[in-house]
Amino acid sequence: MTLRLFALTVLSLLCFAGNSLLCRLALKHTEIDPATFVAIRIGSGAVVLWLVLRLRKPAGRLEGNWHGALALLAYALGFAYAYTQISAGTGALLLFASIQISMILYGLFIGEKLSMTQGLGIGLAVAGLVTLMLPSVSAPPLLHALLMIVAGIAWGAYSLLGRSAKDAASATAGNFIRATPAALLLFLAHALAAHAGYDTAGVAYAVASGAVTSGLGYVFWYAALKQLKVTHAATVQLSVPVLTAFGGTLFLDEPVTGILVVASVLILLGIALVVLVKKPAA
Repeated sequence: MTLRLFALTVLSLLCFAGNSLLCRLALKHTEIDPATFVAIRIGSGAVVLWLVLRLRKPAGRLEGNWHGALALLAYALGFAYAYTQISAGTGALLLFASIQISMILYGLFIGEKLSMTQGLGIGLAVAGLVTLMLPSVSAPPLLHALLMIVAGIAWGAYSLLGRSAKDAASATAGNFIRATPAALLLFLAHALAAHAGYDTAGVAYAVASGAVTSGLGYVFWYAALKQLKVTHAATVQLSVPVLTAFGGTLFLDEPVTGILVVASVLILLGIALVVLVKKPAA
């Protein structure tokens, strides 16, 4: 791995973890509400991605589609509303697991085959999710946990919809731009119902989430993906929930519970078995 590829990969993973930390920080410690956070995040991300594309190829045409934009908006809303009550590490683990599991199940639905070891991996990952959500003192609220799982499924759908894009960065920019008006309409509806709230810190976190950890983060990731093998790309993402959990402890004083550790081991080990083991011949 070259120094450039290593730097791009590390920056991408830090951005992915940073998204969870910024969202949780904003919704826990500032006056901003989820709808306002999402509108600012999507809008600022759209601006940065558009600028990056204009600088890279001024005559380029935006890709993406409305299905992708709606999936992106569903992910962002579920993500934000879930983080009003879920810790950063738990939320990242639920999100990551539901993304990977939903994409794996889609592969099975369209006829892809798994080995016995990969089947065991899926079983371990699902067992980890169940463990995390079992009633206990440290269990996340069920509704908010389900919202994060829905967010993960939406992002999985977003990823699958984008597989045919000729330029992933252009497709992402197009989807962010398409999602912006809908996010703004939701914000306005929220404001008219007198439920909107914000302050300087909350807006700053939302802009950072959209412009830096989302906008620039995806640019870094797509640049790294050009040189990473698919299995390597899937494997390095296993570090995101771990980075987020440590970040939550460091910046948000959130405890790393025994159940979170057990669930993390089961989920990450299970997904690693699926992505690292070669699929049987059809």
